[in-house]
Amino acid sequence: GVRYHTTYLGSSVLAGVFDPAWLEKRDAQGITLAAAIEAFGGRVDVLGNDAIPAQQFLGYYEVHIEQGPHLEAVDAPVGVVSGIAGQVRVALRFLGQAGHAGTVAMRHRYDALCAAADFIRKAEKYARRRENLVATVGACEVRPNASNVIPGEVLLSLDVRSADATVLAEARRNLHNLARQVAERRRLARAGTLAQKAPPLACDGPLSEWLSASVQAAGFPLIHLPSGAGHDAVAIAKAAPVSMLFVRCRGGISHHPDEYATPEDIAAALAVSDRFIDQLIQTYSPQ
Repeated sequence: GVRYHTTYLGSSVLAGVFDPAWLEKRDAQGITLAAAIEAFGGRVDVLGNDAIPAQQFLGYYEVHIEQGPHLEAVDAPVGVVSGIAGQVRVALRFLGQAGHAGTVAMRHRYDALCAAADFIRKAEKYARRRENLVATVGACEVRPNASNVIPGEVLLSLDVRSADATVLAEARRNLHNLARQVAERRRLARAGTLAQKAPPLACDGPLSEWLSASVQAAGFPLIHLPSGAGHDAVAIAKAAPVSMLFVRCRGGISHHPDEYATPEDIAAALAVSDRFIDQLIQTYSPQ
C-alpha cells in the first residue's frame, strides 16, 4: 500500500473488488505492482480466484489498536468502532523555475517550494477551522534539491479525511481551489492527481450491537468511537457487513517504534472476541 500509494490491495482481492489497472502502478524505482507480485512467487493471472463470494460471508470482524488517545483518556481497554472516516489522497505538483540562489533577485523568482509551503500552511489553517476534518501533507519531494538552487519543482501528498461525506467533498473542492490560487498568485504551474478515494463507512448495526453486548458481558465499559484511520474493513464492506474492535494503545501512538498495547488490554480484546464469536455461532448455527 505505501509502496504503490494504494491501500487495501490484499483485502480488495478478497472482496472481489480489486481493480486490474492497479497492476500497472509503479513504485519509486519504476517497478510495476504486477512485477512485484510475481517477484515473490505470486500470480496476477489468478488473483480473481482468491475472492470470497459475497453470499459466503457471514460478516467481517477486525481487531486493531486505536491509533489514537481516546481509550486511554477514558481508561477503557477496548472500544466498539462506529464507523471509518472517508479519505481522499491527492498528489500535488507545483512547477516553477529553478535558478541560482545568488543571482536571481527575489522579485524575479518562481520558487516552487515557497508555493508548496504557502499551500501547506493554508491547508492546515483550513482544516483547523472545521469540525470533523483533518488534512495532512506527509510527503514532499523538492527538485533539484540543491542548497544553492531555487527549487523549480515540488511534489507533495495531500491526505484529507472526514467521517462526513459532505464535509469531505467540500474540503476536496476548497483545497483544490486553494492550491490553484497559490499557483496563480505566484505565477507557477500546478497539477493534481487523485491517488485514492474512499467514502465514509458505517459499521454494521446488528454486528456492532452484538459486539457491544460482548464488551459489557466481559465486564468492560462500553465505549463507541469512530476511526480516522483506514482499515481493511473498508474494502471488505463492499462484500460483507463489517464490525471492528479497537484496543487501547499507549499514548495513542502508531506508525512509530513506540507503538504498544499491553498484554492485559490484548487479553481484554480476546475475551470480548470470544463472547462475540460465540454469540454468532449460537445465532447462526443450524438448530
